[in-house]
Amino acid sequence: MRAYTQLFQRLSQDSMSLESFERFWRDMGESAQYTNLATQLEILKLYDFPLQQNGDTITLSTANLPLQEAVFCFVDIETTGGKANEHDVIEIGALKYQNGEVIDRFESLIFAPYVPSEITKLTGIQTKDLQNAPQPQEILTRFRDFVRGSVFVAHNVSFDFNFLNESFMRYHIPLMLLPKLCTLDLARKTILSPRYALGFLNTFLGINTPATHRAYADALTALEVFKIAMMCVPKNIESTQNLIDFSKKGRKTFV
Repeated sequence: MRAYTQLFQRLSQDSMSLESFERFWRDMGESAQYTNLATQLEILKLYDFPLQQNGDTITLSTANLPLQEAVFCFVDIETTGGKANEHDVIEIGALKYQNGEVIDRFESLIFAPYVPSEITKLTGIQTKDLQNAPQPQEILTRFRDFVRGSVFVAHNVSFDFNFLNESFMRYHIPLMLLPKLCTLDLARKTILSPRYALGFLNTFLGINTPATHRAYADALTALEVFKIAMMCVPKNIESTQNLIDFSKKGRKTFV
């Protein structure tokens, strides 16, 4: 994953020639695994890396993707604990949003043999609720197909993104290398609030989604936070990559 992260950082600064791309991959020690340039590019596309090739030049597709055309997939998961290699995803909720409209949604419980009492207290999900739920392989595969080609958005996005990728690895499902946007970071840049936890913003901003700590409800709340934040984003933020970069730079910038 380190190579993919550094490739994204490199391309976020400027485009690359195919020669530079090959040299980068070789320097990262990846050439032994994928020696053919065409194969390297196909692997990146398989994992949904936001890659665009124009002749002999490679750029991030998000750099040329207007905000109105981007599909933002707002995601939230509930799990049996904090570490993906030790715990299970028990619920996924997601919705796709494009140009002001929700265009698709995903919601499912996932079978797990046991739900700890502290998780039941937080989410209301009990072990018995999952006994007839679909198996992880099925739901994770379906979700991986659902999220393909979108910008992965979540509140504290690294947790959901990394937990899901760890879960994909357990079930031999292709990883996600999608572009990511964090509504926690975006809110801190654009919204004046004493706290930025999703539950707090739900009340503070008057969103008032009735359920909390349930996957689809929290994904919906993240979307509403996004809508409010976008009203305060500078006018010169026009591309999807502009927005991702803006959300990551610095802390609070109230505009």
